[in-house]
Amino acid sequence: MSSSAAVFDGVAATALRSVLHRVQLAAEKSGRRADEIRVVAVSKTKPAAVLRQVYDAGHRCFGENYVQEIVEKAPQLPEDIEWHFIGNLQSNKVKPLLSAIPNLAMVESVDDEKIANRLNTVVSSIGRKPLKVLLQVNTSGEESKSGVEPSGCVELAKHVSLDCPNLEFCGLMTIGMLDYSSTPENFKTLANCRAEVCKALGIPEEKCELSMGMSADFELAIEMGSTNVRIGSTIFGPREYPKKQST
Repeated sequence: MSSSAAVFDGVAATALRSVLHRVQLAAEKSGRRADEIRVVAVSKTKPAAVLRQVYDAGHRCFGENYVQEIVEKAPQLPEDIEWHFIGNLQSNKVKPLLSAIPNLAMVESVDDEKIANRLNTVVSSIGRKPLKVLLQVNTSGEESKSGVEPSGCVELAKHVSLDCPNLEFCGLMTIGMLDYSSTPENFKTLANCRAEVCKALGIPEEKCELSMGMSADFELAIEMGSTNVRIGSTIFGPREYPKKQST
């Protein structure tokens, strides 16, 4: 490992500790304990060696947006990691994802019955334990965003809970605005969806997670009830995309 990589890795571990401290303060403001908030460290474009440094700092929950990345990284890292898939998931990628990642803990981005049905079928066919899922809700109304409309939340939640025995419905997720930060209105919309879903399913709201908040807005999200925040650049630094070769 180069010295520059080692320095960066140390920075990531230090940044994690800072994030966890900020989570603790925001949790206290919301009247909860820090251990009631899950921090998903989203390592998009970062190599497994950098994730390992954050793992060595004591963190165990990591997330990825792309199937190819998680399939490449997960085998290089310890098996006690709790992986979350948080990106848009296509039906043809479900089997490669589930087959390659036995320690995949949750898919946070189920946004229609088709993908729910595909996940349910593949979980059964490979014989793994039921898969935890969140329903992705488009709270900002932007066409560029994936997610079920808020008005469709109850129907989709019923489908997953009643018709997909190999999936475990755990709650709702939203991404927020185009710049990946959300307004209080986005968070309130998701909380309202949770209230409707819980009433329809007859479950207490504390049994239904809210995955909302990222690097730019996770403290506000926690104060408004988030149980799961997805932190990328604040821990790992800016994303690193391959430079295009000049012709």
